[in-house]
Amino acid sequence: MPPLAPLDFAVIGLNHQTAPVEVREQAAVRAGDEGKVLQHLSRYAREVMLLNTCNRTEVYLAGLRGDPLRAFESGWGRALDGHLYVHRGEAAATHLYRVAAGLDSLVIGETQIQGQVKRAWQEAHARGLSGTLLNKVAQGALAAGKRVRSETGLSDKVVSVSSAAVELAEAALGELRHRTALILGAGETAELTLTHLRAAGVQDVIVVNRTEARARQLADKLGGRACAAEYLHEVLPEADVVIASSAAPHYVLHGEGVRAALAKRPERPIFLIDISVPRILDPDIRAVSGAHLYNLDDLTAIVSRNLQSRRAALPYAEAIIREAVADLLRWHLTREAQLGRRAVALASD
Repeated sequence: MPPLAPLDFAVIGLNHQTAPVEVREQAAVRAGDEGKVLQHLSRYAREVMLLNTCNRTEVYLAGLRGDPLRAFESGWGRALDGHLYVHRGEAAATHLYRVAAGLDSLVIGETQIQGQVKRAWQEAHARGLSGTLLNKVAQGALAAGKRVRSETGLSDKVVSVSSAAVELAEAALGELRHRTALILGAGETAELTLTHLRAAGVQDVIVVNRTEARARQLADKLGGRACAAEYLHEVLPEADVVIASSAAPHYVLHGEGVRAALAKRPERPIFLIDISVPRILDPDIRAVSGAHLYNLDDLTAIVSRNLQSRRAALPYAEAIIREAVADLLRWHLTREAQLGRRAVALASD
């Protein structure tokens, strides 16, 4: 019988550990373009999954048709090569399992990534790009992530990117109860941000979105005022803190606009926190006197401080991942052995 084949699975990508936000935004896939990217990548593997979040862009491949690095370069070029990692076989599966469990996140233990992995797999499955192997690995990763969250304290009192942004605002401004906050965006992250602003005591929140109906829907749900993006510059002078979490394909606010807003609120600075990737607040805002601009990479200190209370759960979480990956490898070896015996039987007929 021929030797058993290794796990034909790989991942290539970059994340917050290998690339700063200005590089990550070059790799980010715009909302609505996922299908086109998946179709292109399917030339390089039978099964393909794209995981695209604010802190990572990763391509998972099963049934490879060549070098995974070539697959990534074909879609993004070679400019990102110095920031990429490639894992194969067991290492690639372990990586996805850790990602789904929140162990590889900027915010260790965060729960949002579980849903993002699930949606990425469902997107691949809906397009016929997830077969036996990718289905098994993705389902195993999601199950392992669920176990980590239910059996360890890793996700207890966990801070999210949204809550870290609000905590940064509190550190800069003190108590937020009497402050006005402006949220750019009306999606899932914007909703989490508004929830945390409310928990911090903020009474006055303005939700700004390209589509006013979406902004109104979120404002009505959690409390706040809705505003269409075209009127952003009219409401900006009211804001003490701006938290941007939109998927806009370009900068929606520049230094000139912030300078004009500050002129209408003398001696009252504006704190702007951009948790979007790609960023939607122009970095030239940093040069404006009275404006204080932060991005995702500036949240690291808050995230690290929050992790201290949950660090004891890490060994237990990693043990669950090792056990789950071992189960996957046993399944793979059993399957390969069965396929091998079947091939031998067919050859002898």
